[in-house]
Amino acid sequence: MKKKLLFMLCLVGSLSVNAQDGGEKNTVKDTVGPWYTNGNASLLFNQSTFHNWVAGGENTISGTLGVNYDFNYKKGDWSWDNKVIASYGIVKTKTSSFAKKTDDRLELNSILGKKATERWFYSAFLNFRTQFTKGYNYSRDEFGAEHREEYTNFLSPGYLMVGPGMLYKRDENFYFNLSPATSKFTFVDKNFTLPDEAYFGVKEGKSVRYELGFNASAYYKLDVIANVTFENILGLYSNYLEDPQNVDINYQLNIVMRINRYLTTNLSFQTIYDDNAYRGLQVRQVFGVAANYGF
Repeated sequence: MKKKLLFMLCLVGSLSVNAQDGGEKNTVKDTVGPWYTNGNASLLFNQSTFHNWVAGGENTISGTLGVNYDFNYKKGDWSWDNKVIASYGIVKTKTSSFAKKTDDRLELNSILGKKATERWFYSAFLNFRTQFTKGYNYSRDEFGAEHREEYTNFLSPGYLMVGPGMLYKRDENFYFNLSPATSKFTFVDKNFTLPDEAYFGVKEGKSVRYELGFNASAYYKLDVIANVTFENILGLYSNYLEDPQNVDINYQLNIVMRINRYLTTNLSFQTIYDDNAYRGLQVRQVFGVAANYGF
């Protein structure tokens, strides 16, 4: 875990240096080549300290590193849009024996398209999701001591979806893709698998689950008012092979409110419904003021 944290710190540090060298430019466009890049790196930090505070309170330290990076290609009838989203956050409280994660995600979205009409493209897409470090279930014994049990890890689970389809693209800020023959792979550590497909839908002793279904994905980014940007990412998936009525939902909202060149207020909200992982809505929300760099 320490090595992975060091890697994330080095990554964000190097991106920040590049951003400062680039001044206020948020995008890079090769005037000769077909590549277009646009990225954002942020560091959110929060600390609370109490001493003889009669109203009560608990000392905490928390921080979240985040990277949102686009690298897109366009030449002739071909376009290739790629987005990497990565974030990792931890919190340490005085009464807890462990530092706990507040955020942990790594996601790659990629869509290759060949123009069919002015705005429609024949397409092939890829989506990959996992986490960086181990996840735990926490509990306390009768003496109040805190214990944890490993439940997830890097590539456990890991999700990969690929498939052909049709892409509608108005511009870089609005497009959606429909793929009626999407293969979905769920990867897990087989040592975690449980009877009755209780571990992310993967059978006991297995490490991969395969699904074939329909996938719809959409991306919409807009400037609501000056210096306030909303980024919406939606994914829907129905498995033809089992319970097609149970549609998987993955919705992300990233709001960036720019204060000045280096500071922003960031809000990230995500909700997931996947009955193989959890029979209910999963919700993740991160909010704070961040040191923020465009590159």
